[in-house]
Amino acid sequence: MSSSNPSSMQIVPLPVFEEDADPSRRDALTLEEQLDKLEAPETIVVKFGALKLIGEYKQAGGIKAGCGSKLVARTHRGTELVEMLTTTCSNSGCGKSISRKEMLEYIENSGGKNFPFHTNGRVLRIATADDLSRMAMLRSTIDEQTRSARLLVEEHRLSMKIVDVEPILGEELLTFYYLSEDRVDFRKIVSDLASKYSTRIEMRQVGARDESRLVADYEKCGQHCCCKGFLKVLSPVSMRTAKQQKQTLDPKKISGRCGRLMCCLRYEDQTYRELKKNLPHKKTRVGTAEGPGIVIDGKILTQLVMVELEHDKRRIAVPIEELLDPETCPRPWEEVVVHKEAKPKNNRRKNSSKNTNKDEPKGQKQDENVEGDAAPSGTKKKRRRRRRSRKRNNSENPDKT
Repeated sequence: MSSSNPSSMQIVPLPVFEEDADPSRRDALTLEEQLDKLEAPETIVVKFGALKLIGEYKQAGGIKAGCGSKLVARTHRGTELVEMLTTTCSNSGCGKSISRKEMLEYIENSGGKNFPFHTNGRVLRIATADDLSRMAMLRSTIDEQTRSARLLVEEHRLSMKIVDVEPILGEELLTFYYLSEDRVDFRKIVSDLASKYSTRIEMRQVGARDESRLVADYEKCGQHCCCKGFLKVLSPVSMRTAKQQKQTLDPKKISGRCGRLMCCLRYEDQTYRELKKNLPHKKTRVGTAEGPGIVIDGKILTQLVMVELEHDKRRIAVPIEELLDPETCPRPWEEVVVHKEAKPKNNRRKNSSKNTNKDEPKGQKQDENVEGDAAPSGTKKKRRRRRRSRKRNNSENPDKT
């Protein structure tokens, strides 16, 4: 009988686990074995900072990290905690790695020179638990630093608003983001902050959209703000873009967290422009299958035009592929004129027959009637009319013997 004491229980390895531990008996490698076979990438693309800056840095050596890993890198600002995005070399062995050419094309299409891309740096190591805890402790002091900076702004009576504070892992730099419409002389407040925190102070002016990037979270659609997620270059959005997309002109419905027009209105602006070129202008005369008309409106996405017909003022929707030349298009309202032969008047023939029957003898009448019967007739109605006229003549002029 086995003992009930757990410490006396023996753990016996099963044969199936022993077979899996032997690489020669397995069909696939474990994740650890796959990682050991991979070569360390030469360059790593990371994002860092509160504004999500992008950097491509060489590594110190031997770093094998996956996408999303936390790393410690030396950037142009100092020692920072960064997040790995991808690699740009062929020896990475990762399916998500891209070439440097593809990355540069993406940067050019996303803003070019305005894109926040940096290369003067180096990835030092994979972040440890101590690095993460230290960064969390530094972030916990942001609220206190923001309050003290705002008190100094009120004390010096500066027309500026402190939006956010960003420390870095090495504590070489403390960045204060502020919002102001005018140029501000903040030399006094910088000296006060430097003496208080014993580090280098940087005052960085931001706009309304950058303020949302720093402090906003979710937008009306339920997703993270585009400026906080992936947009790096915040271009202005005009009211013309909203009008072209047939959006409501109520500022409350088309404005984002920053109070400006939503950045997502720019995503389809180029598509709308290209499709709008296919539509005819308003008040243009066009042809349709129901006749010519005047264009009064157009739908960009469906590529339909509203045409008011000229002959009956009806309004119809016509695809642009079915538009015709207004001069040669069909005109269904015009009836086809058919020229018919004039029918002979029966009254004249009746009168003439009466007059001739009175003067001429019967034999001659019969001969003429026979000739008339032998003559080709046009229709059955004509024949019936002739028969009726002969009967009337016979009744009026009896036979002479």
